[in-house]
Amino acid sequence: MTSTANPLLDFSDLPRFDLIQPEHVKPAIESLLADGRTLIERLTAESTPATWTDFAGALSDGLEGFGRAWGIVGHLHSVNDVPAWREAYNEMLPEVSRFYTELGQNLALFDKYRALKGRPEYATLSREQQKIIDNEIRDFRLSGAELPEDQKPRYQAIMEELSQLAAKFSENLLDATSAFAEIITDEALLAGLPDDVKEAARLNAEKAGLTGWKFSLHAPSYGPVMQYADNRELRARMYRAFATRAAEFADGSSKPEWDNTPIMKRLLELRAEDAHMLGFANFAEVSLLPKMADTPTQVLAFLRDMAAKAKPFAQRDMAELLAFAKDELGIADFQPWDAAYVSEKLLQARYAFSEQEVKRYFTEPKVVAGLFKVVESLFTVKVKPDNAPVWDPDVRFYRIETPAGELVGQFYMDLYARETKRGGAWMDEARSRKRTAGGMQKPIAYLNCNFARPVGDKPTTFTHDEVITLFHEAGHGLHHLLTRGEELGVSGIHGVEWDAVELPSQFMENYCWEWEVLQGMTAHVDTGAPLPRALYDKMLAAKNFQSGMMTVRQLEFSIFDMRLHCEFDPKGNKTVMDLIREVRDEVAVLIPPEWHRFPNSFSHIFGGGYAAGYYSYKWAEVLSADCYAAFEEAGNPFDPAVGKRYLDEILAMGGSRPALENFRAFRGRDPSPDALLRHSGMIAT
Repeated sequence: MTSTANPLLDFSDLPRFDLIQPEHVKPAIESLLADGRTLIERLTAESTPATWTDFAGALSDGLEGFGRAWGIVGHLHSVNDVPAWREAYNEMLPEVSRFYTELGQNLALFDKYRALKGRPEYATLSREQQKIIDNEIRDFRLSGAELPEDQKPRYQAIMEELSQLAAKFSENLLDATSAFAEIITDEALLAGLPDDVKEAARLNAEKAGLTGWKFSLHAPSYGPVMQYADNRELRARMYRAFATRAAEFADGSSKPEWDNTPIMKRLLELRAEDAHMLGFANFAEVSLLPKMADTPTQVLAFLRDMAAKAKPFAQRDMAELLAFAKDELGIADFQPWDAAYVSEKLLQARYAFSEQEVKRYFTEPKVVAGLFKVVESLFTVKVKPDNAPVWDPDVRFYRIETPAGELVGQFYMDLYARETKRGGAWMDEARSRKRTAGGMQKPIAYLNCNFARPVGDKPTTFTHDEVITLFHEAGHGLHHLLTRGEELGVSGIHGVEWDAVELPSQFMENYCWEWEVLQGMTAHVDTGAPLPRALYDKMLAAKNFQSGMMTVRQLEFSIFDMRLHCEFDPKGNKTVMDLIREVRDEVAVLIPPEWHRFPNSFSHIFGGGYAAGYYSYKWAEVLSADCYAAFEEAGNPFDPAVGKRYLDEILAMGGSRPALENFRAFRGRDPSPDALLRHSGMIAT
């Protein structure tokens, strides 16, 4: 099938989202897989020299189309998970997994890379090309290339099953999340909820042909109920439904086939088998090999050291919460479904403002314009609206240019929640930067969030946390878009150690707290007035409200993930729930009920790429806070010299050199946790 007949095979420019349909997936991917196998056969032939041009560069360029096409399919599966797209994705997933496993185990390719590294030419290659060769040799070893031939089919089967299980985990979670509906017909039960939340719920009910208000477990609906609803029974019902998604319980909208418990067990068994086949003691060692951190012991020591520093602050936060609930709200039997509600009331009482009050100032047009202004000021570029085919009418498209008008990169922005869109927020790539015969191919990114849609004729408004989320994902996007990489394997986010990937995203979050930035990115939804300085001062005073509790919660997830992959035996008597209870006993201050099934919805480690890597959020937080401290030391968050150095040494470098070298080049020393502890208000005085 030609590219004209199949838009998924058209790589001439932007993805053809106006034409691509599920029926295009199978023929396009099968064709590209066949082309890929033919290419590999040619490049591994003895007649093909082990040089960069004839072999390594040709392989990277030759497989790029396949990666881009499958990336589009995966993207549409995430943002438009209707039955047809789910079926098209899942039908080809085993074939794609098999291809990548074959690629990683191909000894002839492995030998060619080793031969290239041993040739005199290696010393003459660019730093990027040398790094790619070194990474490939490492990854071949991690992909089972050195396994005996009789073990390779089993390894391949493991890889295929792992990819299918991860996809099924995410699908079960989405299905269980979308299936639940809380229908309210008595408006008195909605006391405390903001008007825009109630109106969105009313429209959701109307859309479903119902009278009243319909609430769901998706973030824009669930979060405000837990934070603002005075009705304690409503909060308890919603909490129970959210906490037992994709679990074994048969109440509410749960279905036995959505239970992720057996999937988790099987994933852990296969990961352990994978590690043992490769000669590692556990999967955590496999996961850490391409990361900054060296060993599971080192990571756990880092996490426990942070926990020891944070837990006293968390215990103080919890004691204040319990006392306020009892003394001011009459809640003597405090429960986890009271936590967000009581926290909001305490926040209002202590700092005389509410998140809902702040939200009225963060109107979407001003926030997006404010984000772009930060990017333009920091990195001397221009962000401009552009046109492109999109997968949903609400998606917008932009281009980044130099001051002279030269294209740097482009990105899609998909901000609103949909029932067919996976939860959370994420950045992904549509195309990477590389040098071509005709010049330079420019990068393209997707920025995806799950914010509430506008209601009526007013723009949607964001909580400050949602503003931070948007800046976070934009930071990932900038890492991909502002690269100066010229080779695919280390361009943008490629080749960057996983535990350093969050540095640029968390770095951008700091700008959400700068008065200079907030002045220009706020306009009250009714009056158009910017955020008042008095309200900003209250926000700043409240910035570290419950930072101890939030820190130990992230450390709980990180320690659970690392222990799960370095010491837990999935075939033993201890269950996943037993382990997370152990971890909570060690670090947590807010203990959920026995029936809470957090692991069943922990998609980062079971449905995503964070297995034995969730610690990287906290690891990278140390790096990002230390990087931002360089601007603080300069006395200007937009200091041009520091901004240029950050761009040159961190963002532009991509994966072309180790992340620790990038950091040292920018800061002139190794990382220190002091800035993070200071920013979080957890340096004891």
